[in-house]
Amino acid sequence: MKSRTLNKDLSLWRLMEPEVLADPYPLYQRLREHDPVFWDPFLHAWVVTSYADVLTVLHHYSAQRTPTPEHLASIGLSALEPLATVMVRQMLFMDAPVHTRLRALCSAAFTTGRVAQMREHIQDITNRLLDAVLPVGRMDVIADFANPLPAIVTAELLGVPTADHTMLKSWSADFAEMLGNFQHNPDRASRVLDSLQEMLKYFRSAVRAQTHAPRGGLVRNLTLAELDGARLSEDEIIANIIVTMVGGQETTTNLIGNGLLTLLNNSSELAQLRDDPAIIEEAVEELLRFESPSQHTARLVPEDTVLGNKKLRRHDAVIAVMAAGNRDPARFLEPDRLLLTRTDNRHLAFGWAAHFCFGAPLARLEAQIAFATLLRRLPCLSREDGPVVWRENLGLRGLKSLGVRFTPAVVH
Repeated sequence: MKSRTLNKDLSLWRLMEPEVLADPYPLYQRLREHDPVFWDPFLHAWVVTSYADVLTVLHHYSAQRTPTPEHLASIGLSALEPLATVMVRQMLFMDAPVHTRLRALCSAAFTTGRVAQMREHIQDITNRLLDAVLPVGRMDVIADFANPLPAIVTAELLGVPTADHTMLKSWSADFAEMLGNFQHNPDRASRVLDSLQEMLKYFRSAVRAQTHAPRGGLVRNLTLAELDGARLSEDEIIANIIVTMVGGQETTTNLIGNGLLTLLNNSSELAQLRDDPAIIEEAVEELLRFESPSQHTARLVPEDTVLGNKKLRRHDAVIAVMAAGNRDPARFLEPDRLLLTRTDNRHLAFGWAAHFCFGAPLARLEAQIAFATLLRRLPCLSREDGPVVWRENLGLRGLKSLGVRFTPAVVH
């Protein structure tokens, strides 16, 4: 049975409070200790916070959770129908077997081999971005570095002009509002819908251009792909290009920003990584665990079941809080301590099972290059004075800005 206790202190709705959004981990800890499978009456969903239970949800529960256009119209949100029309075609919100086939097509652009071939090019982009700020002695890490780096790389993977990367990043951030937030905000919805229409127009043109001016990349690959002998429709191609673009940018931007802030707040670990760059791979995994770019995801219960001694009914909504699982002391020793050489670090930052982020190899590589280069090329790196301001996105955790200063240098 669902608990009827209206315990607002334990509701994930509290993430809308600035002080909780700034540090959600005490809330996650209270949830995990009080009731790791908690019925949140304010969100009308089960909130799951232990590592083991989050794994169960990610393995076995349904991802086919986005409302249909018809459902939105029935509850008076018909203005959001264009978003639902796109989202129901995205593999992020699909189950097997359709999800499996679409994922295979899109993930071909992100294989370990293909990603490894991009190492030198990503390093070049990283150096160019830092060359622009080195003489100044300061930068906004988000605006000057963490936003453009994955945006440029993602544009190249898609096969669209890299000169469009600023526009692509702006659209990506707007669309992420729908993926990461619980609430319907009419003021933001208008901007998201405008961005969606611009994205649809842009990628429709890119798809159709393949017939007379083919370019390499994911757009081209999807226009040529077949599923069981049938081609993807133009709308299916565009919907999955959008979700791939958003995932490829938001996770990496947040990983770089969150990770660098974590290092700046832990000076001994920053010095450890700067002095021993050979630990960069383990360090990035620990930064992913410690301050996860993707905090939680939603699922539906596929059939009546029991989880954490609670009876869950078919089609109940479930919010799996990966960031809470990543701080579970039953799984991680000293979970609230940053240990850059932590072993057995099977965190949940990229999800798990069938919907594990297929862009993870690229995000990892970009972050490894970014952190190693930032610490190598920016002497005396420190954070500028002022409050840390987090984006008002409850699920995709990232900073609005991160001002840093360092010793200026002449670029040759």
